[in-house]
Amino acid sequence: MTPAVWIAAAMIATVVLASTTGEVFTAAAMKSIGDLDVIRERAGLGGAIRAVLTCPLFFVGVFFLAIAFFSLLFALNHLNLSLAGPATASLTLVTNAIAGKFFLKENVDRRRWAAAVLVCVGVYLLAH
Repeated sequence: MTPAVWIAAAMIATVVLASTTGEVFTAAAMKSIGDLDVIRERAGLGGAIRAVLTCPLFFVGVFFLAIAFFSLLFALNHLNLSLAGPATASLTLVTNAIAGKFFLKENVDRRRWAAAVLVCVGVYLLAH
């Protein structure tokens, strides 16, 4: 493999890992906060906003999502959109399924695993 391929892979991996990390932390924050509709009924819109803004996990998630965003901008500056866009979006779907299963203890059924495998095949075909 040429150095350019390794650099492209590293850029895509950075976007995917930062995005997945941010989404896992944000989902964990929202689960720890609870149902925002219930909070809003009890404490109003300000209470729901306060519940989110006082959760440290939320800000960790936002931090990683910001890293993912700027990493994507960097990747788009150096890679073709036709590669970077689909690769980052689809591989994030795969890593989100894995992270949801193992970190958030979500039920990921066979259809989602099958979709993740098909996404990997599609990314492989896209890259070659």
